[in-house]
Amino acid sequence: MIRVQWQAPQNIADVQAAVQTAIDLEFSTLPPYLYAKMTILPETNPEAMSRLGGIVGQEMIHMCLACNIMNAIGGTVRMNPPTYPGPLPGDVGGGLIIHLLPFSPEAMAQGMAIEEPSEPIDPPALFEARGADTTVTIGEFYHLLDQALAALPPSAWVPGNHQIDDAQFFPGQLFAINDYADAHKAIEQIVSEGEGTPVSPDGQGSPLTFQNELAHYYRFWEMERNQVLVKDPNPVGYAWRGSLGIDWSQVYPAIPDPEQHDFSNDPPAAREAQAACDAAYSALVDALAATFSGATGGMGQAVRAMFDLRMAAIRALNTPLADGVSVAGPAFVYVPGTAAGPAIHRNAQGGVA
Repeated sequence: MIRVQWQAPQNIADVQAAVQTAIDLEFSTLPPYLYAKMTILPETNPEAMSRLGGIVGQEMIHMCLACNIMNAIGGTVRMNPPTYPGPLPGDVGGGLIIHLLPFSPEAMAQGMAIEEPSEPIDPPALFEARGADTTVTIGEFYHLLDQALAALPPSAWVPGNHQIDDAQFFPGQLFAINDYADAHKAIEQIVSEGEGTPVSPDGQGSPLTFQNELAHYYRFWEMERNQVLVKDPNPVGYAWRGSLGIDWSQVYPAIPDPEQHDFSNDPPAAREAQAACDAAYSALVDALAATFSGATGGMGQAVRAMFDLRMAAIRALNTPLADGVSVAGPAFVYVPGTAAGPAIHRNAQGGVA
């Protein structure tokens, strides 16, 4: 379970810092989820591919919505590329270290650990209980952030400030943030799609989102168990039935945490493939930074970079390393200056603004 340090905001700058943590969190889930999806062999495990694809798409939307909130309150969006293995942003005291893992039960359990609600329905004994501390879950973090945004005066909101909507990306799913009502809607969407409908005094909670779809935590749980979660007339309201047909052997022989791998002794083709992955990922980060700073055409460049990253990943996953067997998926390493695209600058925190 990700637990995030929360400090009550004292001013608008503190609220902006909390929103930046939200942006960093959403960004940081993408590489591990993508790595799991990319390492599934083509034409295999369709149920897992579909679930992972849906999760990745929604996480991209969540990051965009968090960026829209930042711009709506007059802040500056930073793209802070994470490193793996390592804790996700704001994970103070949680102790969860995130890895880039090939598609496997361990990768699915890690996804569950990231998305775990404070009170999952019928929770299994998969994770050790943690004592009370000064940290909160991601869902609780967003609830507190929602309260902080609600307390801002109307003058803090800047309508139409560098907003990205569904005319540019994810038709019918992404929307502009112009006031607190929009931000509240975005936060409800982010939390429900990650954790499901929360436990409340009026309800026992549900694995479904407000859109009546399975939340990320439960999609990962389905894959980890290789079973389908269905409605059932029992006290919990849901039960495990049937099989997803997952074949854990249908995966590229990809190494975990390629950022830690020394490619200097690998064949030139493997080094070139990894360099192409780094360049495409760097172009994506640069394009997103430009997009949320108001650059014209930035989202189009980001979409192109996503395609380039996918093609570079396919190449890397089909290029053996020195042992002649293993391969390396994209390490998701940001390398300044390797990507052609809009001018950007590094901020003091090491991100791209």
